Amino acid sequence: MAFALPRLSLAGFAAALAPLSPESLDEPAIAALFSYYQELARWNEKLNLIGPGTAGEILARHFGESLAALPLVPAGARVGLDLGSGAGFPGLVLAAVRPGLEMTLVEARERKWAFLLTAARRAALSCRCLNARVRVPLPPGLPEGIDVITSRALRLDPETWGALAHRLGAGGRVLLWVGEHDPDLPPDLVSCGGVKLAGSERRRVLALRLAPSGP
Repeated sequence: MAFALPRLSLAGFAAALAPLSPESLDEPAIAALFSYYQELARWNEKLNLIGPGTAGEILARHFGESLAALPLVPAGARVGLDLGSGAGFPGLVLAAVRPGLEMTLVEARERKWAFLLTAARRAALSCRCLNARVRVPLPPGLPEGIDVITSRALRLDPETWGALAHRLGAGGRVLLWVGEHDPDLPPDLVSCGGVKLAGSERRRVLALRLAPSGP
């Protein structure tokens, strides 16, 4: 069932978003995020991209949890890959706040992929949107050298994660939105920190890096 999202003014949206972000958001970022929210609200009446809730709940759950990963994005990251992008979290949010980060968003469901294309265009974001399933062999169109890989909802097998890990550049990171337990990962990826998500005892963003090579 589709739901109408709460109507917000730009000022109301900015005021609600400010305490959810670990860093100050400039006017271009807020404007891009608001354009994205407006497109999300328009599509959600037909496609049910996200469930019902108050404006505060929706912003905290989706925008806030995406923004929570900002301290984990490598400094100077230029190439990003968001897997299973769905409604655009966190891929479109990170693209709005990090304009120098060119994100590739991958979504297997065609209607959600169409939404991502439209939302990225409306918000004038530097994004590529691929309609593909992520598995081995990796689909064509993924970046060869990646600074940050994100996944908030998609669950992949260790073989696929291993293939993706080998596209990470030096200092690259994989950021996963997880619960209490770490997912099943290949030995190529090791934990290097993370952040807890507000309002939850167990949910967090887990940061991974390539394991050191050699003895």
